[in-house]
Amino acid sequence: MLPWTTYEAMYDAALNRPEQFWLAAAQRVTWKQPPVAACRTRADGWHDWFPDATLNTCHNAVDRHVENGRGGQAALIWHSCATRERQVVTYRELQGRVAGFAGGLRSLGVEKGDRVLIVMPTMIETAIAMLACARIGAVHVVVFAGYAGPELARRIDDVAPKVIITASCSFQGQTAIPSAPVLNEALDKATHRPQACVIVQRKACPASLLPVCDHDFHMLEQSAPAEPVILRSEDPLYILHTSGTTGHAKGIVRDNGGHAVALALSMDLIYGCKPGDTFFTTSDLGWVVGHSYGVYAPLISGCTSVIVEGGASASAIHTLSHEHEVKCLFTTPTQMRLMRQESRHLSGAIVPALSRIFVAGEYADPTLLDWARAYFRKPVVNHWWQTETGWSITAHFFGLPEREPVSLMNDIGRPAPGFRPAIMPSIPAEQCGEIVLSLPLPPGCLAGVWKDRAIHAPAAYLDETRRHYRTFDEGMIEANRAVHMLGRSDDVIKVAGRRISGVQIEKIIAAHPAVHACAVVATPDELRGQRPVAYVVTDPGMKYVPSAEEIVARVNEVLGRWIGLKEVRFVRHLPTTVSGKITRKRVLVS
Repeated sequence: MLPWTTYEAMYDAALNRPEQFWLAAAQRVTWKQPPVAACRTRADGWHDWFPDATLNTCHNAVDRHVENGRGGQAALIWHSCATRERQVVTYRELQGRVAGFAGGLRSLGVEKGDRVLIVMPTMIETAIAMLACARIGAVHVVVFAGYAGPELARRIDDVAPKVIITASCSFQGQTAIPSAPVLNEALDKATHRPQACVIVQRKACPASLLPVCDHDFHMLEQSAPAEPVILRSEDPLYILHTSGTTGHAKGIVRDNGGHAVALALSMDLIYGCKPGDTFFTTSDLGWVVGHSYGVYAPLISGCTSVIVEGGASASAIHTLSHEHEVKCLFTTPTQMRLMRQESRHLSGAIVPALSRIFVAGEYADPTLLDWARAYFRKPVVNHWWQTETGWSITAHFFGLPEREPVSLMNDIGRPAPGFRPAIMPSIPAEQCGEIVLSLPLPPGCLAGVWKDRAIHAPAAYLDETRRHYRTFDEGMIEANRAVHMLGRSDDVIKVAGRRISGVQIEKIIAAHPAVHACAVVATPDELRGQRPVAYVVTDPGMKYVPSAEEIVARVNEVLGRWIGLKEVRFVRHLPTTVSGKITRKRVLVS
């Protein structure tokens, strides 16, 4: 039961009494040695949460629920959109499989602090491998299964894994993609050689164990079970690479204690989920949402987690949500747009148990959110976070008795406890600018970056004063703490000295019923310095196609002719990252 009834009371407690607030939040976690202090500054200037306290994340996610009588409850429910396979694993079954595989890793020489690279699609075995590493104190590094050999090689050399775990294949749509050739290429290009490779054999695409992989995953599961290793709160749990905000791949390090506390609190405070509830995220386990809310947060909280392999269709999401009585659905705007496109052939999605839907990962325009609310007939909200933060910077708080103001529902909400955003304007007279976060960041955020086989303070993210974390996102903050996102810092367009966010223009264009997706980018202009160019994907389900003049007129009517939008290019698709985000830097050259 949360001790606050209003947002302001909660935020004030975290702001003005942080030690008391976070030590109370830490009671949601089972510790071997409970914390006596919340936060400590490290020698490198960064900070550790719950220093010197000890625990094991795997024990918190699995064992303690079996000990508390939840052994028969479903822990993980997996569905493959490619093979139509399904698995349901209870907490007791998960405990046995994780302990056995942890013992198997130990038989291969894996010990506390060793890195284990997991190159896997979203499968039960992926979660088992993550939890098994956490059980023995190894640091797992999950890599998206769709990466090519050179990108995989860079990650191998960065973290120097003792063991690599892969599946015999992954899928693009319904097409099986063998993994051995990619891993072979990566190992040829990498300078580091792992001591062993482990493979999950899949019926759709079995692979030879030799020479690439010399150990079978399910055989290792039969090893003598390993007990959870006691770790310090500040010991690393995982490394997750992101090209994110500073332009090159960085290994974001997450700790054990702060991570467990933040995710346990967020499940109750933000998502309103209690032990026994079912949480469904459509994210791949190779991305931070899959880590945080596909595996760790639901399991630490004693919930049931539904995970899917491949892009889930609207009908699949509806079916899974209905069959498993999903309470919370977490998805992306890209997935939501695909659902909107498919939904024309389906009736409204009435799922009695579903209480609310969350989207994150990229900008979600209000028309998309309004469609989703009408389709699901449930609250649908956006929230903002990054791979680096590991959980929401801003959100809507369904665990509080206070009802969220309607005016906030189409935006990204207000700061979560411990996040203290401020605006760093490039032009002091303007009300918008880059959003920075005052240090220290709350628990659950990056413990540092991985470099030269050690954890370092994230200098690339700090401002000149070294007192603020740079988000590299532009926005505005209102008096009631509501945050409005305008886009990435490098997405801001400067027209004749005046700044306009491409997202502001995109909101207007996306509101047209015939527009499926759009991106607005800056191009050089001899007279004005820059001018916007709009790239528009029309909805294939609509017979009517708007003209460029119509799009320009809509923008002029709302923002004014000074914007200078004259060029609208209709394209069949927009370039995206592997996680589905539109890459505006590539739009002009695509």
